[in-house]
Amino acid sequence: MTYTKLIGTACEKVILVIVRALALSRIHPNVLTLMGLLVNGIAAALLAGGKFLAAGLVMMGAGLFDMVDGRVARHTNRVTRFGGFFDSVLDRYSDLVLLMGLLVYYASINRFFYVVLTAVVMTASVMVSYTRARAECIIPSCKAGFMERPERMVLLILGALFDRMAPALWVIAVLGNITVIHRVIHTWQETRRLEEAQLRPPEEADPRLAAEGKAASRSGAA
Repeated sequence: MTYTKLIGTACEKVILVIVRALALSRIHPNVLTLMGLLVNGIAAALLAGGKFLAAGLVMMGAGLFDMVDGRVARHTNRVTRFGGFFDSVLDRYSDLVLLMGLLVYYASINRFFYVVLTAVVMTASVMVSYTRARAECIIPSCKAGFMERPERMVLLILGALFDRMAPALWVIAVLGNITVIHRVIHTWQETRRLEEAQLRPPEEADPRLAAEGKAASRSGAA
């Protein structure tokens, strides 16, 4: 067994113990989701004050709530459509509140360029989520691209812990907007394919219909 697999297995066991403990406490999964947002609010306040190391540690704690809320819902048989919706909404708030903390920090030290860069990251974060949500109203799935929420959160945590927030923001800004473009192109391709399939004659869309039609014509001729 490799070291990475060993670490992953150990972490999975720890999370499972936490999930079971939370399930026994009968805490509602939506409360865990809300607590994750509140903890991220604390991290945002630390970011605004320039305390990046502490903020990174708090963000890791908030990430734990993100990891366990869905599992607790499944473990206690409390999976609901509203729960998934509620989780997605609060995830967006968590993303934005952290970035607002960075906006306040960069504005307080008169780093106008990084204020703009953080605003670009905020836009990319919202648009990555929006393009998927809107696309999946008209196509079955839109998971194209790389820079989804887990990747963005990992980069923000690493940037905070190692005091390399500027490079982390650059990566999110560039790859986040590339992900948006990728999803737009993917949705265009999928909608075009679906529209062409609708315009295609039934015989072309389903070869079995063509075969049945030929068989019927032969029997009629006989």
